[in-house]
Amino acid sequence: MDTAALPDIASFNIDRHDAPFVMPWPQPGNPSALLAFHHFPEWRTFIADRGLHPAIPRIVGDKFRRAQRLYVLAWLDADLVKAGELVALTALELALTDRYGGFFRQQPVQAGTKQKRARLPMLHDLLEYLVDGDGLTDTQLPFTQRYGGSIIPVLRRNRATQGESNGGNASRPTLAEVRNLLAHGDPFDGLPWSGLLELVRDLIEYAYRSYLQEGRTGCGV
Repeated sequence: MDTAALPDIASFNIDRHDAPFVMPWPQPGNPSALLAFHHFPEWRTFIADRGLHPAIPRIVGDKFRRAQRLYVLAWLDADLVKAGELVALTALELALTDRYGGFFRQQPVQAGTKQKRARLPMLHDLLEYLVDGDGLTDTQLPFTQRYGGSIIPVLRRNRATQGESNGGNASRPTLAEVRNLLAHGDPFDGLPWSGLLELVRDLIEYAYRSYLQEGRTGCGV
């Protein structure tokens, strides 16, 4: 993403020599890394470098860029990162609905129900389909190629532990659960989710990988 599209508050001359702006963001071999930024242009460039490919449909790209702007403005008020996270996940849901929503609309409605059409997919449905229907693996996602680990547990619950309140995965919510916490007023809020913006970017680009390969544009939303 061109930095010209992001807010420029460098004229405020807000440097952080004594107390840097600190953001959790994974690094190779260190998923719990904390990055420190002392100058606003460094932070602004860091976020700009995590922009979407221009071949992604504009309706999705505009929403993602809104999330980037909120991240950038967090230099002035760190709480804005939480708003940026919610908008980023909204962009992800829009992208996945565009790419995979048709699969759910084609599913037959159960006999004997009063439904006239198949229900619209929820975010957790779309994330599960990303793995189970579209074949996403850790080796195919740039995020895990860069930083290691596995991203599958934050896309869908392990069926063997699903519903267990004290299971091993309970401490690591899925992206759908993170979105719900943010949207419904998580009383504990907490620190930013490490690398969430970059992960969302890579998931969107995976879903639209045919657009990137063929250079096509447009959106089916």
